Amino acid sequence: MLNVLIIEDEEPAAKRLQKMLKEIEPDAVVLENIVSVSSAIKWFRNNAAPNLVFSDIQLSDGLSFEIFKAVEVTSPIIFTTAYDQYAIEAFKVNSIDFLLKPIKKDELENAVIKFKKVTSASPVPAIDINKILQSFNPSGVEYKKRFVVRYGEHIKTINIEEVVYFYTEDKVNFLCTKDGRRFVIDLNLDTLESTLDPKTFFRINRQYIIGIHSIGEMLAYTKSRVLIKLIPPAKHETIVSTERSADFKLWLGDEK
Repeated sequence: MLNVLIIEDEEPAAKRLQKMLKEIEPDAVVLENIVSVSSAIKWFRNNAAPNLVFSDIQLSDGLSFEIFKAVEVTSPIIFTTAYDQYAIEAFKVNSIDFLLKPIKKDELENAVIKFKKVTSASPVPAIDINKILQSFNPSGVEYKKRFVVRYGEHIKTINIEEVVYFYTEDKVNFLCTKDGRRFVIDLNLDTLESTLDPKTFFRINRQYIIGIHSIGEMLAYTKSRVLIKLIPPAKHETIVSTERSADFKLWLGDEK
C-alpha cells in the first residue's frame, strides 16, 4: 500500500491528480488533500509521515516551501507547478521530481517509477529548501499575490494590490484593505515579511508591516524615529522603531 498526501489548493487539479494516481497505482491511498501552508504544518506535526507527498508550490496562503521550513518532512516530495519547464529542470535536486501543470499521465507515471527506484535503493536525502528556492527564482523569493480570508460564513480572496498594511493585535494577525476593512489571516508577521515584495512593503516595528501606498503623513519623532499616519487610519500609533529607522529611510528612496 502506498500512502500519499496531496497538498493542492485547486480542487479540479487535486481530483485529476487523485484519479490518475489510482489508475497508475491502484493500491495508492490518499490520506488527505490539504489546501494551505498552515493546515499542512499542523498535519505534519500531528500525523505519521506518508510514503509520498505531492505538493503544489503556490498555495492560497504562501509558498509550500514554508511548510518544509517550519517542520521536518522525511517523506519524498514530488512538486507540482504551473511554472516554465526550464525552471523545473533546475529544480531536480535531492531526488525530488517536479511536474508541470496540467500534469500528464505519462509524466506522473514516470515520477512514481522514479520514487520507487529512489526509495528502494537508499533513504531519500534531506530537502535543501534554500537550494530549491535559489533554483526556482534567482532573486530568492516568489512574492505573495493574494490571500484567502473568512468573514462569518463567507470566504473570499483579496489580491495583494488591495492590501495597505498588516498588523498583529492580541496575538491575532490582520490585513487592512484600501477601503478600511480588516480581516483575520493565518500568517504571522515574520512569515509575511519573507513573502511580501520588499519594494512595496516594509516592517516598521514588531506590530506593523505597511505598504508604501498606505503612508499619508510622516512626522519626525523622538530618538530618530518616524511617526506615520496611515491611510486608512490604524487602530494604534504607528512608529518606525529606532533599529529600523535607517533602513526605512532607504526603503522610502527605493535604495534597499
